[in-house]
Amino acid sequence: MSERRVTMADVARRAGVSPTTASFALAGRTDMRISDASRERVLEAARELGYRPNVTARSLRTKSTQTIGFVSDRITTTPFAGDVIRGAMEAAREREHLLFITEAGGDRDTEESLVHALLDRQVDAVIYASMFTRYVTPPKALFKRRVILLNCLAPGFDAPSVIPDEQEAGRDAARALLAAGHTEGIWAIGGHQSVPATPEGIVAGNERMRGLEEALRAGGARLDGIVECDWDTHDGYREVSSLLAAGHRPRALVCLTDRVSFGAYQALGEAGLSVPGDVSVVSFDDQDIAAVLRPALTTLKLPHYQLGRLAVELILGEEPLEAAVHRVPMPLQKRASIGAPATG
Repeated sequence: MSERRVTMADVARRAGVSPTTASFALAGRTDMRISDASRERVLEAARELGYRPNVTARSLRTKSTQTIGFVSDRITTTPFAGDVIRGAMEAAREREHLLFITEAGGDRDTEESLVHALLDRQVDAVIYASMFTRYVTPPKALFKRRVILLNCLAPGFDAPSVIPDEQEAGRDAARALLAAGHTEGIWAIGGHQSVPATPEGIVAGNERMRGLEEALRAGGARLDGIVECDWDTHDGYREVSSLLAAGHRPRALVCLTDRVSFGAYQALGEAGLSVPGDVSVVSFDDQDIAAVLRPALTTLKLPHYQLGRLAVELILGEEPLEAAVHRVPMPLQKRASIGAPATG
């Protein structure tokens, strides 16, 4: 049999005060005439008895359950995106809220069911999250609710979005090459000229390319070419191998994700070309492989932790939520893959 829960009345008896005085003292009320000695006795009694507030009773009084629902497609099973959850959980805990984390696995019916389950539990708000930045259609049950879209966009849906600043990251990639003296022989691998080659690049790829080309033009440079491909290691290897076999000799590669860079490194090595002596490489995401590649890869870091944290900060803020897009900076991780342009 479970132990009986310690009540407010138990604390009041131990402290020798009325239940009302105990309640005000534990709530931190300073507008009531309670002596410091009585307040200290109440707090000490609560510590000794292991008293915890009755959350259900408090929620009925305050109209708040101090809980947030978190619905994602596949974030919880993606190792490098786990920091999204950590950032959200830490921000919620600091504000004395619990995060209920659910995952639909990309199944629409499961997603609808999970959303209804969270709303049935009267969560104060819902974070609707995606593994990668994309356009979404949130479940109808979320309309007119307090919602934040995390790493996704939903035009026409009245809620804020929190996404990485991919366009500025593209600009920063260009600036890193320009600062090293690169103005020609620059190729984008995995970029998208029209229709994205992979769903992962629908938003990220287009915005990275837009920022990249804009900053190159501003610096008096341009891309020599764009190679469209999916974003896996073997795609980077295949396309850079083909580029070299066709007689092109790039001085710099902008790879649209670190996995593509890994394949590019392999293709360059097989061709007897060194990084960055012959070819500079800059990339995006800052996945685990970026720091262990040799030479270590210069890349723009996806701000997973900051994304999760900002989503909670906004949803628990006192200001009304407006359908604005909040862009979180992607910091440049300066490593060893960018050098001065090769001569000849």
